[in-house]
Amino acid sequence: MKILGISGSPRKKGNTETLLDAALKKAAGAEIKKIIISDLNISPCREEEYSEVSERGFSIVNDDMSVIFDAVTECDAIIIASPIFFGSLSAQMKTMIDRFQCVWISKNIQKKDVYPKRLKGAFLCASASRRQDFFDNASSIIKHFFATINAEYKEELFCPGLDTKGSVKNHPECLKAAGDIGERLARG
Repeated sequence: MKILGISGSPRKKGNTETLLDAALKKAAGAEIKKIIISDLNISPCREEEYSEVSERGFSIVNDDMSVIFDAVTECDAIIIASPIFFGSLSAQMKTMIDRFQCVWISKNIQKKDVYPKRLKGAFLCASASRRQDFFDNASSIIKHFFATINAEYKEELFCPGLDTKGSVKNHPECLKAAGDIGERLARG
């Protein structure tokens, strides 16, 4: 079992990454790969790149998205972690997801399934606010992303009221729930 964790937070070692680390730590026996989007050089979607999709079905833009495209190809389960920014996902996470438009085109227009393997998926989300509609909006985007990469939306964890860096450490129930998700994904 290979589990890929992707953090979409611009803040290093903040609440989002701490939740992701808790999930990955409990994924006993799984091979783990963690990607922090803000460590990569990823261009935003320019749309014209999709008039031509690479032979593999990925973006023709030469940047660090290839790291993510390849990591998704290799994994059996994926955990997406993002904070809420202005009622939705972080810009880093949304930029990454938008770049999967080429995969959507490959799958739905060219009828070439870039990710034929069925994955398990989980979404971890931290927010300073306590607004359920913000979590609902973010999870809606993740559900569409998962459908594009053939990942089943199996698990979600919403942690509200995390208004300062590290405040998730004062919420052991969130850390335990994240760990439980990692454990379940590792079991298959």
